[in-house]
This record gives sequence, C-alpha cells and structure tokens, in this order.
Amino acid sequence: MSIRGRFATVAVLFLVAVGLIVWSVAAFLTPGTPGGVVNFTDTQAAGQPVDLTVQTVGAIGSGAHPTWVSYLVKNPHTGSWIQDTTWELPAHRLIHMTVLQYDTGGPLRNQEWGQVQGTIGSTASLNGQPYSVYDSNAGNGVGHTFSVPGLNINVPLVGVSSSAQVCGAGPCATSSPHNTITFSFTTPGPGNYHWQCFVPCGLGYLFGNGGPMATQNYMGGFLDVVR
Repeated sequence: MSIRGRFATVAVLFLVAVGLIVWSVAAFLTPGTPGGVVNFTDTQAAGQPVDLTVQTVGAIGSGAHPTWVSYLVKNPHTGSWIQDTTWELPAHRLIHMTVLQYDTGGPLRNQEWGQVQGTIGSTASLNGQPYSVYDSNAGNGVGHTFSVPGLNINVPLVGVSSSAQVCGAGPCATSSPHNTITFSFTTPGPGNYHWQCFVPCGLGYLFGNGGPMATQNYMGGFLDVVR
C-alpha cells in the first residue's frame, strides 16, 4: 500500500474512533428515547391545582433492567403505577407533588443537593414535617432528588432505614416502609423542562452516573408544559 493509501486508512480509522467516542459520551450524558407521555392537563378544572404523585423504588422489578432504580408515576386517569417519566402539565398552574420514597439513602457527595429550592416557600414536607434543608450525614441520608435545573427546583428525598424490610420491586404498596415527601411549585410558560435525580444511583456504572441515571423512564424525564 502506498504512503498516501496508508495515511487515508489511518485517517478513516481515526475519524471512526472519534465518532465512537462522541457517540459514547452523548449516550452517557443524554437520556434515551422518551416513552409515553402522561397527561395531567385534563385532571382538574381550569385554574385549579394539579395533583401529581410518584414513587421512587430501589428496583423496578420488570422490563429490560429489572434491578435498576426508577421513578414511577400514578396515572391520574386510572390510578395505576406506570413507568413513564414525561408528564404533560398545564402552564402557569400550581402543582401539588407527592413523592412516596421507598429506597434507602446515604450521605450526599454534594451537600448542595440537600437544600430545598424552587418550591412554594422553598420548603417541602417530610411525613408531615416541613423542611428546607436536610443533613444527609444524619439519619437515613438522602436516597434521590427531584431536580428540575431549568426551573431551579431541587427537593432531597430522604431515604428509609437500611434496616427496614424495604420493598423488593416496584410498584411498592404503601404498607412497605417509605417516606412521604410533599411540595408544590408553579409551572412556567410552555416548554420542555428536563428533570432528573442527582444522586448517583447507577450501581455498577462509572461514578454511579450511568444506567438508570442516563436512561429515560428511570431516574429522569421531562415536564412537558403546554398552554
């Protein structure tokens, strides 16, 4: 092979390698293809607050990745728990959110995630008790967060005791040990706002940030705000 031919071959292989690296990084950082959309726009009369209930589980128990942690949302029309994390919400509306937290917790790598931000009054309620910050080095620590960076929303979700008989797989029943976290926020104008857990809980992946952390319908999704 001529020198020019060898150079061309090396150049092509280099470009292929760069392409694979870029694809891998993009796949790591970007959630996967969205699944279904859960519509909350018609669950309340115009102008009335919208109720949104979710649960966090230590293992989804089904599908392609049964051992992955996940969020589940309560279908507002049927009452069933479904694994869809894109939620269609009306614009400029008060949202009352309830999180049933069934997973264990631990100390946060960044204590900033222990602060409640962006909610009404910058507070949340843990089993009926208000809190604005949670020390993850005390108690049962933080299991997950519900965070919407584009709306400056962050709520630390306090974990259940590691010694408790935790729910084995979702969806979990309220008879299993859990914490109930409630808070409210107001949706902005129409737009697509990404939300995600910022506690690295992708066990077995680099720094805990792969797997369920980087895949749609597990630990991240979208608030699809419409008129």
